[in-house]
Amino acid sequence: MTDAAMEDEGWQRLSPLTLLLAVVRLGPGVVRMIPALAAIGIAANWAYVAPALAGFIAISLGFSWAAWLRFRWRLGDDAVVIESGIFDRQHRTIPFDRIQDVSIEQGLVARALDIAKVGFETGASAESDAGDGSLDAISIEDADMLRAAIRGWRSGMATTVGAAEGNQAAPSEDPLLFTLPPGRLILAGLFNFSLAALAVAGAASQWVDDFLPFNMFDPRDWMDIARQTGVESWVNAHRWVAAVGAVAALLFVGFATGVVRTALVNWNFRLSLGPRAFRRVRGLTTRTDVAIPLARVQAAIVSTGLVRRHWGWHELRLQSLASDGGDEKDHQIIPFGQLGDIDDALAPTHLARPDAASEWHRPPFAAQALGGFIVALLIGAGGLATAALGQWYGWLMLAAAALVALSAILSARMHRWAEAAGILYIWRGWWNPRLTILPFANVQSADLADGPVLRRLGVKRLALGVPGESRMASHDIDGIPATAAAALRHRILAARARRA
Repeated sequence: MTDAAMEDEGWQRLSPLTLLLAVVRLGPGVVRMIPALAAIGIAANWAYVAPALAGFIAISLGFSWAAWLRFRWRLGDDAVVIESGIFDRQHRTIPFDRIQDVSIEQGLVARALDIAKVGFETGASAESDAGDGSLDAISIEDADMLRAAIRGWRSGMATTVGAAEGNQAAPSEDPLLFTLPPGRLILAGLFNFSLAALAVAGAASQWVDDFLPFNMFDPRDWMDIARQTGVESWVNAHRWVAAVGAVAALLFVGFATGVVRTALVNWNFRLSLGPRAFRRVRGLTTRTDVAIPLARVQAAIVSTGLVRRHWGWHELRLQSLASDGGDEKDHQIIPFGQLGDIDDALAPTHLARPDAASEWHRPPFAAQALGGFIVALLIGAGGLATAALGQWYGWLMLAAAALVALSAILSARMHRWAEAAGILYIWRGWWNPRLTILPFANVQSADLADGPVLRRLGVKRLALGVPGESRMASHDIDGIPATAAAALRHRILAARARRA
């Protein structure tokens, strides 16, 4: 079929600039080929390495070109149609009534080329990482046209989009709910101190150490350099300055890394409210424009930190049936805001934080802290035995046991739950406290469990299953009295049955 015939039928190809993206994506593939190329050179002849690399690049680019040539899409009156596949052809039809909204993502190279990856938020997106289909990549104008056409259809407006005529509907401006200005972004990065960066810096310094004429981790080598440069006497007289400088350097690495990481993810953060969904735009190197459908929100998680909490800074995530990409299923919609910002963002979801009159229930202290005490006791016993043998790290084990016991006490004091108007509130954690707001009707399963210790204490653990649950959004309540646990489970399941 000729290109003219394709356009007459409304079919369109991806942007030809997609082939440039294929060239960029060859980089990681070439890096993974290095061991194989080295094996070829060692086992056979180094002269074969260059032809093997050239063949790999040619085959990869050939398949990319064939995939682009065989991929086409069409925007119909009530559906998006996608055909793809080099050998096995796939024909997918995505009706507008299944599309909650259109997400737009632009990496650094895609932004330079003015193209974008378009994903469709559908019911299948919660079940599969691949979702129902995507267009990678089309022009940013076509992406905006797709979003406007689908929104217009879903809102009942008569929106006519003709690909052949070139009619394009401008995207509507949604009311803005939250932004993250540069000053607040930097402050959020300072609170996002990165201990992992210190570990990476240490590993990098070990790698650099192989190329230096001295050992970076040997104090004797540093003293030799100090004597050679004539600063030995100054260092001996001002040891505290050297210690403060070392600590300051470590703090700088941690804080700087936190600011950079926060800026890369949340640069120019904007949260707006559309007719049926939140719209979140953020990112410096990778610019994402995603939709979080209101109808698919299952729960809300308000989290903070031990230090941030004293200044009133919190984070809000929504647990949704639609994945946020990567390993997380929670959508971050307020990365760093005050409680007023949290309340404004929660209002469209019909969820709210508990008020001052809420009656909080605390599970028995023994049921909460017993596990941590047992772990601390085992570590402490090992530490005593090790210290008795004259090993210095036995004292470190004793200190660790004390920290584990203290953590168990603080966690037990923080864990509590409340309910009001068919909503369950669960508060847990002391280092990173978080409040889960969970409507009864969104609970998919409610299981009661116990063990010999919990049974002896007369309490049970209530495990709640919620669609779209992630590791961060654990909804278990530990140590509820047996009678109260059974009654709470009955109310939750009754609300679920009424909704069904």
